[in-house]
Amino acid sequence: MTTIITTITTLLLFSTITNADNPPQPTPWPEQFHSVLVLNSTDELQLIDLYYDWTNGRNFNIIQYQLGTVLYDIEWNNGTSFFFTIDSDRQCSSVQLDVGILRPNWLAGATYVGQRQVDGFDCYVWEKADFITYYEDVVTRRPVKWVFYTGREAHVMTFEVGAALEDAKWQVPWYCFEQTTPVTTMEDISGTIRHRGLVDFGTRRIINM
Repeated sequence: MTTIITTITTLLLFSTITNADNPPQPTPWPEQFHSVLVLNSTDELQLIDLYYDWTNGRNFNIIQYQLGTVLYDIEWNNGTSFFFTIDSDRQCSSVQLDVGILRPNWLAGATYVGQRQVDGFDCYVWEKADFITYYEDVVTRRPVKWVFYTGREAHVMTFEVGAALEDAKWQVPWYCFEQTTPVTTMEDISGTIRHRGLVDFGTRRIINM
């Protein structure tokens, strides 16, 4: 009996050492997917339809603010982004960054910090550049949640690998090319909207390095 207990203890110890020496790595994002996200912060809720399309170098966030405006955010790999509404106000602003959309392997180099129960899922957890904490389901290896350095939390409700939006849906409205206002953040759409996108611009610069 003592021999059996000793053997089990040795195997558990070896497994712990092996895991410590070879921590799990975050799964790269698929080159195309559609995801529904709930973003929560201290002062607002957002429901986001995200279409990630690395294949064609573009990213699309359709952002519904709670009981408020729907904001459309189209980003390209050349660093250009447009933020616009399609209501009667026809609001549109643009930003030009020195980086494009997130790469599929944008979490490369993240630090593994262990496993935690999050939103009812057993998750691997990584931190990167003191800007983001990322949670991935141990079983399916799908993203479950990430938390920005600002405290904003993104909860992944659906994750459809390979889902793509037709090209016609990526067109920016004509009025964006008549009176766009260059910005570094989106401010004051319908009076109070503050848009920081799927990832804050500062974070986007860091994790594309």
